[in-house]
Amino acid sequence: MKHADALFRWKDPYDLPGTNALFAAAMAENAAFQRRSCRDYDHICAIAGLERGAKLGPGDLHRLPPIPTLYFKRHTLRSMPENRLLIRAASSGTGGVKSRVGFDAGSLRRGLDMSLTMARRHGLLSVKPCHYFILGYQPRRENDTAFSKTGFGFTFFAPALSRTYALVWQNGGYQLDLKAMEKRLIRAAKGTVPIRTIGFPSYTYLLLRGMEERGIHLRMPAGSLITMGGGWKQFEGQKVEKSELYRLARSVLGIGEAQCVEFFGAVEHPILYTTCPRHHFHIPVYSRVLIRDPDTLEPVPEGTPGLVDLLTPMTASMPLLSVMTDDLGVLHPAGTCGCGIEGPWLEILGRVGVRDIVTCAAGAAEYLKGVAP
Repeated sequence: MKHADALFRWKDPYDLPGTNALFAAAMAENAAFQRRSCRDYDHICAIAGLERGAKLGPGDLHRLPPIPTLYFKRHTLRSMPENRLLIRAASSGTGGVKSRVGFDAGSLRRGLDMSLTMARRHGLLSVKPCHYFILGYQPRRENDTAFSKTGFGFTFFAPALSRTYALVWQNGGYQLDLKAMEKRLIRAAKGTVPIRTIGFPSYTYLLLRGMEERGIHLRMPAGSLITMGGGWKQFEGQKVEKSELYRLARSVLGIGEAQCVEFFGAVEHPILYTTCPRHHFHIPVYSRVLIRDPDTLEPVPEGTPGLVDLLTPMTASMPLLSVMTDDLGVLHPAGTCGCGIEGPWLEILGRVGVRDIVTCAAGAAEYLKGVAP
């Protein structure tokens, strides 16, 4: 995967024009490997009409079959034996059904290169220790969810003096303990050590709303950050606009919008998308995003809503080259943000239900027919 290795070592994480040819070469390289190594993926490509050895230039990547995340929740596509997978991760499992992925050494190395470059670009790397408040799962060997791994991994961007978790393991299950987190947050805010939060926006909102209702207003030490990632899951009915989260961060913690950072990603697409100062998800060099028409699955022009299709050559262990999510989104043209990053940016409009995604992905289902589970 020499092209992919070069791509993930690229110094400017938003230099899309400078990496278009390299990205296409990395995708073609990965696609050829996956077709040789995963019989089912080769079958999917053949049914989709993509012949072996087909030219895949920058303008041809839409020809790679987009595999719905729903498919990964029910089937396993693997291009390497189990003993070569160093880390395994699962999605949060809406409705109890999870996607499960595994990563080999090369894929993990590329992921590490990407994470360090993105963290450096967005000012997340620091040598100054801090207190971490993770609004997510306390790690356990039995917990293979991607967020439990990424949440813990985030605590290495700056040395950790402490880690406090909102979801703690008690009496044989995870319990949400925001009261304990609130007490430790109040105590930490009295010191001078920076505080960093990372976690689901739903838990962040519940914590801050409860504190505001009780009249608690803190001023977090200089260098503190509020970071969020993931969806609202079972708290979808309480979902609020981002502006309300920013207001609560300022009111309760004394944190301005510039210190609020969001992440976007998926277990089936392990690329780190980080918001710019205007809270937009610009596309990094490690990926490309297509928006597809829900009925035809054909790519639509920039500025047109549709299903979000995420492309990356990062992973060798599984054919995750083109993954169609159940997110509705819009790809905005380059130069329309104004933050200084000139590349296009992705706006997530919402999610469609399982029934809808099955209907929308009817075209994809056609070329998935006959693939072994």
